[in-house]
Amino acid sequence: MVESYLKSMFGLEGQTAVVIGGAGVLGGALCQGLVQAGAHVVVADLTEDGCRKRVEELTQGGGSASYSLVDVTSRKSIEDVLAAAVQQKGRVQILVNCAGVNAANDFLEATDADWDRILTINLRAVFQACQIFGRHMIEAGGGAIVNIGSVTSHLPLSRVFAYSASKSGVLNLSRNIAQEFATKGVRVNCICPGFFPAEQNRRVLTPERIDSIMRGTPMKRFGESEELIGALLLLVSPVAGQFITGTHINVDGGFTAAWF
Repeated sequence: MVESYLKSMFGLEGQTAVVIGGAGVLGGALCQGLVQAGAHVVVADLTEDGCRKRVEELTQGGGSASYSLVDVTSRKSIEDVLAAAVQQKGRVQILVNCAGVNAANDFLEATDADWDRILTINLRAVFQACQIFGRHMIEAGGGAIVNIGSVTSHLPLSRVFAYSASKSGVLNLSRNIAQEFATKGVRVNCICPGFFPAEQNRRVLTPERIDSIMRGTPMKRFGESEELIGALLLLVSPVAGQFITGTHINVDGGFTAAWF
């Protein structure tokens, strides 16, 4: 009884989910959660090796997954991901924007190149993907978009100026799009992770920074990538999340609670 109830609330059977950045650490966990809930997952990322490896992991237990290569700096490349998914599965009901990069330096040492690269990948790509997939979802009868923000969507953390600005923009953009799509059958929300060691932030996690993070995190530990899955399944579920749009869920061990 419990299993059937949870399946009716959170099951995603028959749905297709595209996860942009799905070959990464956090994206991979989100892909796994979607597959376990019954969705077919399209892993969209930059490298074929990374995509192939992720799809192999997702299908080992009988899950349904495929991949598309994507360069998120190119609108055409994002359009091609949608076209391939539609050709294969007919439509896409779920989009997760999880691609991201970071760089750490003092403000006066930040370069235009770093700023442009981070804003392009972390924010402009989200705008373009939401536009491309959002139009498709509206025309196809609805869907759910989840963008991955950060605690820096709320707080200007030191030495990651471009990253903080981009993630603040992701949250604001998500809310704005949610208002426009609210009567069109497409829900748009944001997950704001705390500190989850991954490729794009390991270089900035110096011992001093780790100490500062632990002092600011009431749970006194880093997050595990699997701990993002519950929030995602709630937000993409057409049943459990059907009245949730334009909001965010902080998954941060209490970090933002301590600051606010």
